[in-house]
Amino acid sequence: MKLARAVRASRRIWVRLAISAGLFAVFVLQIAGVWGYTLLDKLEDASYDARLRLTLPQTVDPRIVIVDLDERSLAAEGWPWPRAKMATLTQQLFGTYRIRVLGFDEVFSEPDSAAGADLLDRLAHGELADLPGFAARAGRLRAQLDGDQAFARAILGRPVVLGTFFKAQVPAREAADSGAICSPAIDPETRRSYQVDFIQAQGYAGNRPPLQAATPYCGFFDNIEGLDRDGIYRRITLVQEFGGQIYPSLAVAVTAVALGAPAIRLEFDPSDAHSSLNLERLRIGTLAVPVDGRVAAYVPYRGRQRSFPYVSATDVLHGRADAKVLQGAIVLVGTSAAGLVDLRTTPVAKIFPGVEVHANLISGMLDGRIQQKPQYYSGVAFMLLLLIALLMTFLYPRLSPLQGAALVALLVGGIGALALVLWSNSHFIMPLGIPLVFVFALFLAQLLYGYFIEERYSRKISRQFGQYIPPELVSELAASGAEVPMTGENREMTVLFSDIRGFTTISEQFRERPQELTALMNEFLGPLTEVIFRHRGTIDKYMGDAIMAFWGAPLNNPRHAIDALQAAMEFPVALRKLDDAFIARGWPPLRIGVGLNTGTMTVGNMGSPFRVAYTVLGDAVNLGSRIEGLTKEYGVTVMCSESTRAGAPDWVFRELDLVRVKGKNEPVAIYQPLGPQDRIDPALQGDLARHHQALLAYRARRWDEAEREFSSLSAGERPQPVYGLYLQRIVELRSHPPDAGWDGVTTFKTK
Repeated sequence: MKLARAVRASRRIWVRLAISAGLFAVFVLQIAGVWGYTLLDKLEDASYDARLRLTLPQTVDPRIVIVDLDERSLAAEGWPWPRAKMATLTQQLFGTYRIRVLGFDEVFSEPDSAAGADLLDRLAHGELADLPGFAARAGRLRAQLDGDQAFARAILGRPVVLGTFFKAQVPAREAADSGAICSPAIDPETRRSYQVDFIQAQGYAGNRPPLQAATPYCGFFDNIEGLDRDGIYRRITLVQEFGGQIYPSLAVAVTAVALGAPAIRLEFDPSDAHSSLNLERLRIGTLAVPVDGRVAAYVPYRGRQRSFPYVSATDVLHGRADAKVLQGAIVLVGTSAAGLVDLRTTPVAKIFPGVEVHANLISGMLDGRIQQKPQYYSGVAFMLLLLIALLMTFLYPRLSPLQGAALVALLVGGIGALALVLWSNSHFIMPLGIPLVFVFALFLAQLLYGYFIEERYSRKISRQFGQYIPPELVSELAASGAEVPMTGENREMTVLFSDIRGFTTISEQFRERPQELTALMNEFLGPLTEVIFRHRGTIDKYMGDAIMAFWGAPLNNPRHAIDALQAAMEFPVALRKLDDAFIARGWPPLRIGVGLNTGTMTVGNMGSPFRVAYTVLGDAVNLGSRIEGLTKEYGVTVMCSESTRAGAPDWVFRELDLVRVKGKNEPVAIYQPLGPQDRIDPALQGDLARHHQALLAYRARRWDEAEREFSSLSAGERPQPVYGLYLQRIVELRSHPPDAGWDGVTTFKTK
């Protein structure tokens, strides 16, 4: 049996291991990118978004101000704005409002079509060509009306970052590059030492040459599609490569200028391994920004929208803006107007101004709030999945359904809590979505395997024993994997018989009310059965008002005698709880007799082709029935044999007699169980010692000594019916002395 159980357990482990290994392989291939962008990746992205939204600061950063080309500005000033108006805006910001840095989230790549210089040229060479002095004056006026020159003069010498746009692809018949661009952020020689997978631009749209010549700073505001494959702006590329040169993003360029235009470089770990795998940070002077292998950073959004002061551009032009808001600020000029198509989808809002994305990134870089997704992220995910697989394979099957659910809840809660702690305290992005799905996938797979495969055996056991033994024993039996021999085997067990005293007389009272008799039986059989189940017993059968139960099968139970004794001692207590309700219904209170015996019995399925029962047979079973019948003779509720007494060495018993029951020649010692030794009153212990001495005197025919002791005990504080029984016997034995072969054993001729 042990070998069969071991084989069954081993097979279960290997099957569960195979299930876990298969799912583990699928998820590992997913984190390795073999399957492409799937639902699991979407769930991982969703877990990132959830953490971001859960930890939003929801505060306004006054250091960065957005000058908004909003709907009100477009209505008041028209669109597009001539460069002269942009020049006025720039002069107002630096001259009147004394801002710190100015960045444009737009590119000025086309000539200033709103200027009047072209009209002057046509007049000077056309209708007014003959007007004396007009050509000379037209040349001077043209210089004043040149918006690009006016804008360039406003920019010159000031910390202004112009926007540029890099092209991921160049359409046919379109120039790869147009306009002017600033100097690269990283010098070419340093670039050649890097083996980094930079985003590669195929072209760019730069600013008008006079404008870019007026400032050394520029930054791209585009974000390559596919960086986040669902189109949501979680990450922003901090640098891009074009023509072997590395250029900064608008956020990086504005931050660098705000810090005094320090050098921009990449940092690796180890420092001499200049590959994407080892890339850790982009450094702007002393400021370190965590990046991934493509030099992209996660945008640390402050809130859902308007986490920075917004100032309408028309108010700046006309001097109506609040000077306290703008003074000393980093200013980004952008638009929230839907018609200018600079709205983005972000984790915090489906419609979000693109200029505020840059503002959030600048704010996060200045505060050191950029979350880091390290290059070993996949390794972390691998180890996390491996730990989950091991726990769900080797620990989960050993637990009850409730404990298994608790384990899953603990794993889910623990992984979620750890991810939040690392996010908040270390700015570390831990895998979350995929591990959580893996937990639930393994849980479902193991659950289904357990239900459809392993639980078949449990259901079989439940069908066989569900009515006989308590549910927890059914579960233990199924979990043990033990094959229950149904054809019969010999075991040492304890059997219990109980019978209601005077039930024949009671039933006669209900001769005209059979329904009430049925109700009465159900009322007391239910509580007694519950007692048996609670003490791990097996119901053999109900025999009218009697119950037969046994301990030690179908599961082995080394303490079967103790469990049976505890159940027997609770029987009268359970009946006393029914007394008030019985009396209220006009029913008599019930009294019970319980007999127990321990010994070798045959247990198994027995019966005929028409009906089979799981039961016990044998001489030890018959003796248990005889002992129950003797309880009324000795005036006790519970009685047991010497073998049952031996199975409970820590219990205290009162020896009642040596008897020879019908069908047995050998005498049997019978006892009244009194309970565990540590609960017995010392005074009762003294009575038991005196009782034992009285029995010895009785069996030695010392009638006077035995009579004095039994009489004293009977007149004491704890009289027992058995004392009177022996006093009566002594009287009879004096009158009719036994023969010389008398051994003190009482022989019973009936059952």
